[in-house]
Amino acid sequence: MASGGGDQKGGPSPPLPPPPPHESRWLGQGYADITKLREIGARHDHVASKYHQRAARAQTKIDKLRHQATVLREKAQAVLAKVPELEAQMAQYERDIQVVREQTRGATIGSDATDLQYRVRKVQQKIADLQLKARSLELKAAQRTQKTAELKVKVDEALERARGEEGQAAAYRQRADRLQAASEAEMAAHPVTSSVGPAPQPPSGHA
Repeated sequence: MASGGGDQKGGPSPPLPPPPPHESRWLGQGYADITKLREIGARHDHVASKYHQRAARAQTKIDKLRHQATVLREKAQAVLAKVPELEAQMAQYERDIQVVREQTRGATIGSDATDLQYRVRKVQQKIADLQLKARSLELKAAQRTQKTAELKVKVDEALERARGEEGQAAAYRQRADRLQAASEAEMAAHPVTSSVGPAPQPPSGHA
């Protein structure tokens, strides 16, 4: 009887106590803090993506406007390319007028001279029309170029803000990683034990 269950040294080990309630609450709060930090980081990434999208759309508009400006300038150059031929034609008419005047020797100008003068005016009008058309095309091209400059400023601003948001997101993720590493180290140093003790050992002593 004495060597049976009455011997305290040979009896089963008492169950270990459960972890303190404050430790369990600390672990839960730490997990909540980690997930909250990751959520904030994800929000900053989302905002950064919006800025990148805005910059991409603005850059597409810039390339479109640049193409339009190039096309307009090419058209303006094509229009101005017709001017030298008209100027040569006008110069020829003026030489013809001079010949007619020399033939009449200061007499009243005849219909031949007036016809040539009329042709000269028509050529001058064509040149003026072409120059105005070319300048209008160049003005439109310049306006589009100016618009690209304004959009480029917006692109730079959007990319700058995107980089700032990405930096914030990275900072929050790093904080979450550090907190998770600290939490895992704490759990490794203080493992959560079960409230049920180890299996009882058979009593030592005599049968």
